[in-house]
Amino acid sequence: MCANRDLASRTAIFFLIMTLTLLLLLVGLALLYFGAEGLVRGSSSMALRLGVSPLLVGLTVVAFGTSAPEMIVSVKAAYLGQGDISVGNVVGSNICNIGLILAFSALIVPIKVASQIVRIDTPIMIGATVLAIALLYDGSLTRAEGIFFFLLLIAYIVFSIRLAKRQAADPLAEEFSEEMKISKSGVALDVLMVIGGLVMLVFGARFLVDSAIVIAKAFGLSEAVIGLTIVAIGTSLPEFATSLIAAVKKEADIAVGNVVGSNIFNILGILGVSAFITPLSSSGITGIDLGVMAAFALALWGFSATGHRITRLEGLIMLLAYVGFVGWLVAWA
Repeated sequence: MCANRDLASRTAIFFLIMTLTLLLLLVGLALLYFGAEGLVRGSSSMALRLGVSPLLVGLTVVAFGTSAPEMIVSVKAAYLGQGDISVGNVVGSNICNIGLILAFSALIVPIKVASQIVRIDTPIMIGATVLAIALLYDGSLTRAEGIFFFLLLIAYIVFSIRLAKRQAADPLAEEFSEEMKISKSGVALDVLMVIGGLVMLVFGARFLVDSAIVIAKAFGLSEAVIGLTIVAIGTSLPEFATSLIAAVKKEADIAVGNVVGSNIFNILGILGVSAFITPLSSSGITGIDLGVMAAFALALWGFSATGHRITRLEGLIMLLAYVGFVGWLVAWA
């Protein structure tokens, strides 16, 4: 009788802990989403006040700002020595950005890929992906490799600035000009949104990583699987919101630019900074995971190159492939 009571008591405690952990995870996701939203809005408005073109703001500040959750989460995980979560977050986010976010956007409205800048950025994204696979294939990323990644990111930003100046008549520039506005509430509110956004990102990352680790241990899932799925999808929520809104408004170039820019930043910026803080060890991230990331990047390029658009059928194919990948991960965890 006592044994039954002890079992019931332990079961009740387990469910209570899991409930609180899931609530903490949801709070973390909410903080990441609204933190990124505040950071993007505040920093975009400040950049426009300084005379930065809307096109450049869209391809750098917005794309990188929506990747802020991935940055904070991966850096925190790297600092705690959880390399699988740090690297898995980046790999999983890049897969999610194309296979879920862009695919879902294409289902809403076929995405035209006519902008020369986006077409140039896509091969750069593929190049960064191939480089990441080459350096991560041994299950580690050294501090020197992290510095190299970050230097490449700086080179990409400089390249984007010069290209944007030469592409003033690009259709994408007009879309960003219509979408991005300077805040009417003044500089003080811009600064407050940036600071508030960063604070929410920090706490959101802490809640998300801590709760994800508890869930992984409780259900016997590896940190790599958690990083590739729950953490990756959670930190991709800002890209999801930005791309879906762009698709609904039929500003599809923004959706593509946001995803491609974020994927480049995820690899060069997030992995670079994380590895610089502490060398990463990610033995749980397999060659299959890296191969899937490359496959989605190539699929995006292939679909974009044929007819310069991503159709609903192509979006459905990418979405089904993503669902299959996640199902395979969970089944073999």
